[in-house]
Amino acid sequence: MELLLFLILFPALMGFVFLVFPNNKARDVMVALAALVIIAATVIFFLQNYGAGTVIYEIEPGAVSTAMMAIEVVLALGVLYLAAKYRQWIVGALVVVGTGVALYAETLFTGPEHLNNLFVDEFTLIMAMIIGVIGSLICIFATGYMRDYHGHHKEIADKRKGFFFLLFVFLSAMFGVVFSNNMFWLFFFWEITTLCSFLLIGYAWDEEAQKNAFWALLLNLLGGLGFGATFLYLAFIDPSGDLVMLDSLIAAGPAIAMIPAALIGFAGLAKAAQMPFSSWLLGAMIAPTPVSALLHSSTMVKAGVYVIVRFAPIYDASFVGFLIALVGGFTFLLASGIAISQSNAKRVLAWSTIANLGLIVTCAGIGNAAAVWAAILLIVFHAIAKSLLFLCTGTVEHRIGSRDIEDMGGLISILPKVTIMMIIGIAGMFLAPFGMLISKWAALRAFLDTPYGIVAVILIAFGSAVTLFFWTKWMGKLLQVAWKPEPKREGEVSAAELYSLTTLSAGVIAICLGFPLLSSIVVEPFLEGIYGIGASLGDQNIAIMLMMMVVVFILPLSLIFFRRNPKMIPHYVGGRTETGDMHFAGSMGMQRKVLLSNYYFEGIFGEAKLGKAGNILCTLFIVAIGIVLATGVIA
Repeated sequence: MELLLFLILFPALMGFVFLVFPNNKARDVMVALAALVIIAATVIFFLQNYGAGTVIYEIEPGAVSTAMMAIEVVLALGVLYLAAKYRQWIVGALVVVGTGVALYAETLFTGPEHLNNLFVDEFTLIMAMIIGVIGSLICIFATGYMRDYHGHHKEIADKRKGFFFLLFVFLSAMFGVVFSNNMFWLFFFWEITTLCSFLLIGYAWDEEAQKNAFWALLLNLLGGLGFGATFLYLAFIDPSGDLVMLDSLIAAGPAIAMIPAALIGFAGLAKAAQMPFSSWLLGAMIAPTPVSALLHSSTMVKAGVYVIVRFAPIYDASFVGFLIALVGGFTFLLASGIAISQSNAKRVLAWSTIANLGLIVTCAGIGNAAAVWAAILLIVFHAIAKSLLFLCTGTVEHRIGSRDIEDMGGLISILPKVTIMMIIGIAGMFLAPFGMLISKWAALRAFLDTPYGIVAVILIAFGSAVTLFFWTKWMGKLLQVAWKPEPKREGEVSAAELYSLTTLSAGVIAICLGFPLLSSIVVEPFLEGIYGIGASLGDQNIAIMLMMMVVVFILPLSLIFFRRNPKMIPHYVGGRTETGDMHFAGSMGMQRKVLLSNYYFEGIFGEAKLGKAGNILCTLFIVAIGIVLATGVIA
């Protein structure tokens, strides 16, 4: 238990140290050392516990719960002050209601205080590895990136003390989310992640940053009301407080747990930026790139899908679960379509994140063992591959002065190492278990075993095809070689950035090749403990997918080992003579510049059109969930 408490408390402690430490190289070294300690502790904790099954840790809740309540009040007062100062009255109202309901609900439980407040199982171990390893690598990356950031944005006040404080407090809160068995404790850490996200999105604190930060706060506080409603419901049906424990509530089965599962699922949909809540994550892209990678790609949004996957056994074969799956399925399809129309790399990654989270939600809503197996592996692959792509995009933006995909043509000649790492990240999004596993194996097997599975299969089949399109056109732009390429600029990339990118790239390859081992030692035992059965690909499918991965990874490897002194030839322009400065002889003797650009199909896949449709559809599905639950209660 000591190591578990260390993972929760140590990052926050170091965050307070960084809050008072000056902005210098010594602080950056301390950040890196603290991150390496967290990585080591996380790996050791994983190795100590991966075969132990579910372990409950008993902690006397009295003093701890009192401290949490005091911190909640202080944080609520702080947010209320900001809401009043900037006239964000709805945010203020949500803070009052959410905090007030949670504090009031704690007084309604009359039973003895319970001790089993923390727990560990195979799923929490996977989440802890994502938080501890990927999150810490992002913190290391941020030391070099933020130096460049303030070099490029001199108009923004240097608030790196608070920045690293928030990053490390966020890591502590995320560990608390996944290790908490007591749902009051889970809610406490949940709200801290929301507050950290708000402050990090508003880092620049200009007009746009303020607007986007408060919007993210509003939608996440709205989702958080699901926890308050859950507490009131549980106090009504079981004042003893037994069902406040996550394991006890899930074990009680759908007859008792369906309403709490739906309410907390609502909170998860908001945190995971599913339609109609997706706009907060798009606005969050204004924050520095490490924020996008840590909070809005690899970890914070994973808290949303984490709680939904936790309740997957309750959703299994239910109409409520099917409606949740529809929210995820339509979000996956429509967000993937919107990504096609985007040329801003961070917005492509943002919409892709929303889409992939929708895929995970779909699997969790279906709720059977095979679907949950796919959901957990998707969480792992998405966390590592998408964080790599976000960080690469930030590095590229500082080198070329743009995050537009069209400006990344020929990047392989300018930043060859970083480009290869981007290709590895994009390839990781193509490979099993993303494309092949979900759309052609897990979806067919898991979804067709349910009464409504054919709908999910259709959504995922079309969504997967759309996903393939926007990734391939980005990859093609990176590999485009200009007739007269610009000089290499890789020497400008900091050592901290290269270290994090290289490690994450190696992690993508390792996970792609080693996911059968991860499945057998962690995911399958978790499913056996819940469903009594495991889930796996089967040896033949694994062999086929491993061969596919080897073939796809030949591309970046060939760029490393065989691209020496490449032969440069002019672009083909339909038989016209091209000049050395990328022009050709056009009609009537006019000189035309050779332009190579992608199709974006804004008229078909535009954000305004598909986003509006998705928000309406998914809102209707969420309202339908409420109607189903209300009808059930009345009956």
